[in-house]
Amino acid sequence: MRKFGKWLGRALLVLALVALAVGLWKREEISRLMAVNSLFSEDRIVHNFSNMNAAFLNTPVDRGHGATSPLDYGPEYTLPPAVETWIAERKVTALVVLKDGQITYENYFQGTQPEDLRISWSVAKSFLSALVGILVEDGTITSIDDPVTKYAPRLKGTAYDGASLRNVLNMASGVTFDEDYLDRNSDINRMGRILALGGKMDDFTTQLSATFAAPGEVWKYVSIDTHVVGMVVRGATGRSIADLLSEKVVMPLGLEYTPYYLTDGVGTAFVLGGLNLTTRDYARFGQMFLQNGMWQGKQIVPATWVRASTRPSAPTAPGEIGYGYQWWIPVGATEGQYMARGIYGQYIYIDTARNVVIATNAADRNFRETGVSSQNVAIFRQIAETL
Repeated sequence: MRKFGKWLGRALLVLALVALAVGLWKREEISRLMAVNSLFSEDRIVHNFSNMNAAFLNTPVDRGHGATSPLDYGPEYTLPPAVETWIAERKVTALVVLKDGQITYENYFQGTQPEDLRISWSVAKSFLSALVGILVEDGTITSIDDPVTKYAPRLKGTAYDGASLRNVLNMASGVTFDEDYLDRNSDINRMGRILALGGKMDDFTTQLSATFAAPGEVWKYVSIDTHVVGMVVRGATGRSIADLLSEKVVMPLGLEYTPYYLTDGVGTAFVLGGLNLTTRDYARFGQMFLQNGMWQGKQIVPATWVRASTRPSAPTAPGEIGYGYQWWIPVGATEGQYMARGIYGQYIYIDTARNVVIATNAADRNFRETGVSSQNVAIFRQIAETL
């Protein structure tokens, strides 16, 4: 009996040591999973949105060693009372307004700072769209009507077999994907856990097999379509998105700070929502688009792509918000009014006729409530109209 007790004690010690070793080995993965579970909690969301690199795998998007492109200050703009109320209600963390390419209003809230690199969420989709336009112009991608399998052959036999690049740019792939952020078991949240645990986004995508419509027939916003756009870009170039965006967009724009992408376990950029920049640098990107892709005398994004990608070409329902190639066109928009939009209140709003760009970040946990999106657009229009 005494020998059995000694054996049991040693066995328990070994198990404890093994458990400790596994815990240390998996500590980073466990930490990232815990970060996902508390990412949007009320007491942490503001901090998390400015410090995503503390919790997730990430890779820099090199800004190079060039000088920062200047953003001069123009006449100061006084916020209307309705905008001040909106800032408080929508938990806005940053607001930068450009008029005629100059900063007329800039402020930061909720304890955040100008140099914070803020998570873009789906605003990142519009950056990837710009990259596609550049690659179409230089012939690397022959046509957006090419099937996605031409550049990403791993998609053969999946739900994306038969879809064109245009279809996925338009969010009209017809692929079944549950994007309910409030459902822990939805596809979008399962994908988030794969990202946190260092899995492979490409593997997740190639496992999708269900469709609800033929490609191009029905518009349905599914963020996984943007990952497929990224697969096409990587397949066409043989390069990473971070390197391409650095060379083609970030360096020419002369951003202030080095952006970064969240990545999966093999370094693949989380292109559908993982880009992190300062709010001023979001505004720079918006101003470049307002100027038909031109920045400081250099054509960064082809003007033809700027126009094509920001018009409502997707098969959205009549009277509903429009969609282009990873850009949104608000209901009632006039020519040249469009926006990049991300969950929890991230926006780049562009009004070409009034020469206004509005970049805003937020930590609005009620962003999905009825009327919030329309309220945001109404505020942007009020700002543009009163400058």
